[in-house]
Amino acid sequence: MHPALTAHEATAAERLPPAVRDYYATGAGGQTTAREAETAWAARRLRPRVLRDVSSVDTSLTLLRTRLRTPVLVAPSALHGLAHPDGEAATARGTADAGSLLVLSTRASRRLEDVPCGPWWFQAYVMRDRGLTRALVQRAAAAGATAVVVTGDTPYLGTRPGAGRAALATDPLANVAQHLAAGDDGGRSTEQDPSADLDVIAEIASAAGLPVLVKGVLRGDDAIACLDAGAAGVVVSNHGGRQLDRAVPTAAALPEVVDAVAGRAPVLVDGGLRSGTDVLVALALGADAVLLGRPVLWALAANGADGVRSCLDAVTADLAHVMGLAGSRTLAEVSRDLVA
Repeated sequence: MHPALTAHEATAAERLPPAVRDYYATGAGGQTTAREAETAWAARRLRPRVLRDVSSVDTSLTLLRTRLRTPVLVAPSALHGLAHPDGEAATARGTADAGSLLVLSTRASRRLEDVPCGPWWFQAYVMRDRGLTRALVQRAAAAGATAVVVTGDTPYLGTRPGAGRAALATDPLANVAQHLAAGDDGGRSTEQDPSADLDVIAEIASAAGLPVLVKGVLRGDDAIACLDAGAAGVVVSNHGGRQLDRAVPTAAALPEVVDAVAGRAPVLVDGGLRSGTDVLVALALGADAVLLGRPVLWALAANGADGVRSCLDAVTADLAHVMGLAGSRTLAEVSRDLVA
């Protein structure tokens, strides 16, 4: 793990109430998938090129028509207000200052209109009341989101021992409440819809008028099915180990998904990335960008917007350093043959 991320996590552990830290940190079931996330990236080995002019290294990219300084993005995660009083607004400021992009969660602790200050996408759940999902993605589009990320791996919430949300002092329905019918407390209507299928991709794209990426893809055949159904990209993710325990690590799933997509659309990946070297491996395996989840939450708890910026800056600077050591001047030069 990069030292800056280690420092943020240690500070967050001191400052956060145990219930909050457990809510963020806990995975599903026996924690197998959560534990394996980091070690799966660390198991990969590199084959650097020598005698390349790497006097200048560029980490910038264009992703779905948005120019960014870094391929290290911020993954959607719920309830940032538990980590810092400014919640997602602070996360957005730090992300923008780092030249990155925020994926804002449906279950943000701030109204989505009060958050954006840089490039951002909106993460959507397919809820039992589909009208709620449509209303949220339309609001996100009106507020300036440039894509929707549909979470596809939550027909039901995974069993997360010790990570209950009931006792946490913030509102998980901050963005949904205004759309609930009179007398509806959201208890059932906001649950994930287990009947959701590939048709929701076109449904959400039509409602939002935006590109839709599907998050939670771990198989090549699923990636192809999503693209054939209209997805503009996929995110290789196991939900931070919070859904199906013993799901394959994203480091292991990524090559199959990349090969299946075969350049048709962007492939992103999250889960256990903790250093520039991890990011380099992910890019070499074919990811167009990566997303950080828990490290951003720890950084937010440690130092608000400045902590988020320093987290993203540290990993980006580390990436530029190891790119140079591997003989790659640009992201386009980070290719599969760099990985043993």
